[in-house]
Amino acid sequence: MKKYPIALIAIALLLFACKSKPDSTKNAAPEESSAAGYTISPFSPSTEFADAKIESMRYEDGKFSFGVGGESYELGVQTPDAPAKMCANSGQGQHIHLIVDNGPYAAKYTSDFDYEIADGEHYLLAFLSRSYHESIKTADAHVALKVNVTDNSITETEEITAPMLFYSRPKGTYIGDDTKKVMLDFYLSNVTLGSDYNVVADINGEEFTIDTWQPYYVEGMPMGKNTITLTLVDGDGNTVDTPLNPVTREFSLEPNPIEQ
Repeated sequence: MKKYPIALIAIALLLFACKSKPDSTKNAAPEESSAAGYTISPFSPSTEFADAKIESMRYEDGKFSFGVGGESYELGVQTPDAPAKMCANSGQGQHIHLIVDNGPYAAKYTSDFDYEIADGEHYLLAFLSRSYHESIKTADAHVALKVNVTDNSITETEEITAPMLFYSRPKGTYIGDDTKKVMLDFYLSNVTLGSDYNVVADINGEEFTIDTWQPYYVEGMPMGKNTITLTLVDGDGNTVDTPLNPVTREFSLEPNPIEQ
């Protein structure tokens, strides 16, 4: 593994550019329905943050420190179009999604925070998120690195060059009106969806093929536990042999207890 001093991580981030498709809601796939009655449809266009960026990242002694730049984006505030989205929204505002090894993300509302990572090699993704948890899909607004951690400090970093898929949403428990439209969102690195790659979303055993990188509304899922598996596949539909692929998450939908 190529080694970089910790002090150079910020510089490496400035030079790192993802080959993935930029943030866009154009050319969305049409609404799809399943035999079970689920529908998956493109998310409505969202507030753009073209100048939002992660300028630097440092992880030392169990603490992350991010440099977040851009005049249009600020951590801890509500995204202007949040009420129109009709999906789960964080009352704490915009935040950083931190994903280690494709585990469930941690939502962080400040640029500095404590976080423990076990010693060893890890895939690390951090991206800026809108208050309703939709990722900002631009090269500047994310960091994707293969890192080595010792004593809760990053000691080595390496640029990720393999095509990779990271799961973001749905997550946790949705209650009441938030169960009606659940956002499906994921993050790609070194991937452009279309003829060469697609994402297969298995929702409780029903499969949907996604060929455009953007978030989607999922409707019609039952109350209780639900499961989604995301798989990055090649143009022939074969699972791509790449780290952390596929990934599965469980989450729950619950009725509003006041209405029961």
